[in-house]
Amino acid sequence: MDILIGKEVCRDLDKAIHREWLETNGIGGFAGSTIIGLNTRRYHGLFVPALNPPLGRVVALSKFEETLRLSDGSTFDLSSNNYYGAIHPHGYRYLEHVRLDPFPTFTYRLNDISLEKKVFMVHGQNATVITYGPLDQPATLTLRPLVAFRDYHHITRQNPYLNPHVEIQTNHICFQPYDQLPPLHFTHNGQFENKGDWYYNFTYPVESYRGLDCEEDLYCPGEFTFELQPGQSANIIVSLAPIPIDQTEHLLQSERTRRKNLNKNIPSDDVGTRLLTQAADAFIVKRKDDLSTIIAGYPWFTDWGRDTMIALPGLTLVTKRYAEARDILAAFAQVCDQGLIPNRFPDHGETPDYNSVDA
Repeated sequence: MDILIGKEVCRDLDKAIHREWLETNGIGGFAGSTIIGLNTRRYHGLFVPALNPPLGRVVALSKFEETLRLSDGSTFDLSSNNYYGAIHPHGYRYLEHVRLDPFPTFTYRLNDISLEKKVFMVHGQNATVITYGPLDQPATLTLRPLVAFRDYHHITRQNPYLNPHVEIQTNHICFQPYDQLPPLHFTHNGQFENKGDWYYNFTYPVESYRGLDCEEDLYCPGEFTFELQPGQSANIIVSLAPIPIDQTEHLLQSERTRRKNLNKNIPSDDVGTRLLTQAADAFIVKRKDDLSTIIAGYPWFTDWGRDTMIALPGLTLVTKRYAEARDILAAFAQVCDQGLIPNRFPDHGETPDYNSVDA
């Protein structure tokens, strides 16, 4: 356990909203928010896939509204949202700590029980896995997905173009709100009730500070309910192609193993080097043509030539990822023009920008 943020920060709103977590999937997609799940940026979301890896990112699933009801009838709202002049609900008050283990793990303290939530992305796939539990007593967990499904640079509002139809199967729903975007799949081990509605006026303070449009409406297609017995967990996978929910444990253990193996070739086994190696992995991604590249920064940059060449030695040579270093150089060599490599690849496949003397 290398990083742990305790309740003295988690339950202090002013401190907590300035701590953020990030998960990536190795093809340009990501998930991220503040440690209390209160989205402060338009780029925050539980599932931000890259439709044209590593480009074409969309905020598909913004977040879940989470409610836990214990067997004694007591009810706890675990999420937190920012509206103009108000925070609601106040789920951060129950957050005991957040740790990397090796992905973001959130522990809530509710009366005399603890609830642990894990969030990770499936490497090489556009998919986010979220697990809750197990608990040591019966409880009911309710999740209401809040969907944006828009370009990650933009904001969405209530509109007549959204298609509210939900295709419901056992342990699987499919929801395609806009024809020009792919379907969104949720596989789960609970029950789903179709009761679609809009949620209004989420406010993103970082966007407000930047002088940008900062209010958004999000659509909820329905409600997931998990009736949990002691020892059981609630699992849900959000993806662009359905993944069977019984794969949850396999995916979790595979991702643990993959990240552990990243440390095999590092020059030192101290905590700082291991943390930097894990962080480096988030920036090395596969392109649609199966060559590698480097993301210049999250949450909004993609692969820029200048940043890629500056970062390449530390991210790939020090960590002995030589094949990926070769692939990165090959990818940029393919688009070299009159001695220049592109400074930037636009999000939507336009002609690369050759506009940097550094490149």
